[in-house]
Amino acid sequence: MKKLVAVLIASAAAMSAAQAQTTTAPRAYVGAGIASADHDFKLSGATNVDTEGYKASGKLFGGYEFNQTWGVEAGYTDFRKSDVNYSIGGVNNRGETEGHAFYLAAKASMPVNEQFSVYGKLGATRVKNELELVNASMSRSKTEAYGAVGAEYKINENVSLIGEYERYGKSKDFGAKADVFTIGAKYAF
Repeated sequence: MKKLVAVLIASAAAMSAAQAQTTTAPRAYVGAGIASADHDFKLSGATNVDTEGYKASGKLFGGYEFNQTWGVEAGYTDFRKSDVNYSIGGVNNRGETEGHAFYLAAKASMPVNEQFSVYGKLGATRVKNELELVNASMSRSKTEAYGAVGAEYKINENVSLIGEYERYGKSKDFGAKADVFTIGAKYAF
């Protein structure tokens, strides 16, 4: 019985030491990325719709990692302006869309090895899309669910590269679609 207790104590000590080595101290980070979203335009009666499709835009984000698993992140993505050409009743028209989004999300990470990890984010986003037509303009803002899955590669202790798929709420009638692909870099303090 004494041998079993000794083995259990030694095992618990070894597991605690191993966990202490893999647990990181809380730290903040900032980052920037290039986000690419397809642009769309849906208008009742419009035909021959031609949009600019996928456009690269900028993203800024920052967060706080409580440990190697849990964190929180906030960010801003500018979806840039996009031209749209369409016809209504045989008359050609032109318009322009523009949009941006803010998000706040909880982040859960799972290390694969010392340099590579995968993560998921879940939170809320505030998306604003604007449409300027020759004779009308519209603006829509909405708070919706935000989610993302991604991967992170650590170059060193402070610098990492990221790649992720993000979902900014539901599909929109005009402007950037809800599906966004992002690549970027982050710096941890």
